[in-house]
Amino acid sequence: MANGGKGRSVSKPRARVPRGARAPYELLLQEVLRGQLVPGEVLTEAALAERLRVSRTPVREALTRLEQDGLVKRTDRGMVVRERSPEEILDIYEIRILLETENARVAAERRSGLDVMTLRRICSDLETMDTDDPTAIAEANREFHHAVWRSAHNESLMDLLSRLDMHLARYPTTTLSDPGRWETSLSEHRMLVDAIDARDGDKAAAASTQHFTAARDIRLRLWSEGKF
Repeated sequence: MANGGKGRSVSKPRARVPRGARAPYELLLQEVLRGQLVPGEVLTEAALAERLRVSRTPVREALTRLEQDGLVKRTDRGMVVRERSPEEILDIYEIRILLETENARVAAERRSGLDVMTLRRICSDLETMDTDDPTAIAEANREFHHAVWRSAHNESLMDLLSRLDMHLARYPTTTLSDPGRWETSLSEHRMLVDAIDARDGDKAAAASTQHFTAARDIRLRLWSEGKF
């Protein structure tokens, strides 16, 4: 499993960052999401400040923001990267299914003609792309779902979905690599877009629920197989 033990050293090298580069929060956020800061690792202000070549104040502020994001937590050993678990997967998907379903319903009501054109273009691109690169198909799939979010024209929903998406990024294995999932996913995308185009909120909601429930079940099975 990819989970790190308590206080274990990082398995992936992290280069020292020159002063004036990206803010400590952005750098540490990416290191958490990419697994360079491993689950269970203790985050020490002094050590991070030295590596990033900044004072401890911006590091402290970055760790506070990461705690607010739910990516690190405060313990008796200090700040540590949150562990990953099947319970977290269930929690994330329970909320995501609710929000994605509501977003799809709202998108069917508020979408513009341009939104529909964009969704159909992305669907077409997905159906013709090379599927040999899991990272590429995951990113293309994310583009589709972000376009669905935008079609709802609801900033609050988009903000909440973006935060959940950030938590799922801690589980890098894409469910789209599961045998047959890519083809099924494309079919579910088409159903969703057709419903949004027809302004059928109930069908859009049902298509979204079906899509993300299937993704949840695959994600949990991948976890049980140690493929997360």
